[in-house]
Amino acid sequence: MDIRKELEKRILVIDGAMGTMIQRHKLTEEDYRGERFKNWHSDVKGNNDLLCITQPEIIKGIHKLYLAAGADIIETNTFSSTVIAMADYDMQSLAYELNVAAAKCARDAVQEFMAENPGTSPKFVAGAIGPLNKTLSLSPDVNNPGYRAVTFDEVVAAYYEQIKGLVDGGVDILLIETIFDTLNAKGAIFAAKKYFRDQQREELPIMISGTITDASGRTLSGQTLEAFYTSVMHARPLSIGLNCALGAAEMRSHIEELSQIAACYTSAYPNAGLPNAMGEYDEQPHETAHFIEEWAKEGFVNIVGGCCGTTPDHIKHIADHVKKIAPRTLPVLEESL
Repeated sequence: MDIRKELEKRILVIDGAMGTMIQRHKLTEEDYRGERFKNWHSDVKGNNDLLCITQPEIIKGIHKLYLAAGADIIETNTFSSTVIAMADYDMQSLAYELNVAAAKCARDAVQEFMAENPGTSPKFVAGAIGPLNKTLSLSPDVNNPGYRAVTFDEVVAAYYEQIKGLVDGGVDILLIETIFDTLNAKGAIFAAKKYFRDQQREELPIMISGTITDASGRTLSGQTLEAFYTSVMHARPLSIGLNCALGAAEMRSHIEELSQIAACYTSAYPNAGLPNAMGEYDEQPHETAHFIEEWAKEGFVNIVGGCCGTTPDHIKHIADHVKKIAPRTLPVLEESL
C-alpha cells in the first residue's frame, strides 16, 4: 500500500484525540498499573502510553472506533514514549517496549477492521512522535537563559529508540507532531534518518506537524510558520501541517498560508475549538467539520482530522464532509539553476 497514491486521489482523514477517549473509560490507578505494575513504586495514573501494555484492548478498541468513523490514518498511542518523557514515572527502561506494544495495538486494530470490512480503502498506521517535555531552544530557568535541561545528543538518542520501537512494531509512517520547538523536531528528523541509514533499509514516509501557540502566528520557540517550514523541509516529508493549540476557526489563516508555501502535502488537525474555563472542549462535531469542509473546498488541505477534544463523532463528520472534495494539488516547482 502506497499512501502517496491515495493522497493523489482523495483527502485522507487522520484520527482524533486519544486522551479524550481514554478519559471516557474513567480508569483508576489500579487499571493503569495492571498486574505487571501493581507494585510499582510511584503513581502511574495519567501515563496513557502505559495502557498499550496494561490495557491493550482499550487502546485497540479506541483505534477501531476511529477506523469505523472513517479515519484513513490512525496514530499510535506513543505521544510520550521516550526515555526523556517516561522519566516522570521512572519508566525510562520501558520506552522501546511501549512503542512496539503501541504499534501492535494499532496494527491489530487495522487488521481486524479490514477483515470485518472487506473491500474498504487502505488504512495506515502512523507512529506518533511527540515533542518531549524538555526543550532544546528554551531555558527552564528564568535566571539562566543559556541553561538547557537536555542536550541535542540526548534528544536524538531518545527519538532513535522510539523510532526503532515503532518500526519494529510495524508502523507505515512516522509522524513528528505537536512541534513547538523546531530544534527538538530536528533531533527527531536526524534520529529517523540515522536509524534508516544504520539499518540500511528504505525510509518510511515522515509527516511533520507543528503547533502555532497563539495569535502571534509563531511557535512557542518564536518561529513564524514560514521559518518553521523552511527549517524542516530538508527532511523531504510526505506532509507538513499544523495540529493542537488552536481550534479550526483560529487555525484557518495559518493553514491557508501553509498551503501556499508547502511543496509537499499539507495536513491539519485542530482541537475541538478552544478550551472552556474548565479546560474542556465544547465545539460540536458538525461545527468542526464545517470549518474543515471550507478549507477543503478552498484547496488548502490533503490530510485532515482532529486533535484535543475531538472524538470518533467529530472524525465521522469530518470524513463525511470532505469525501467528495478534491485534494489540494501539489505545486509545480521551478527548478533552480
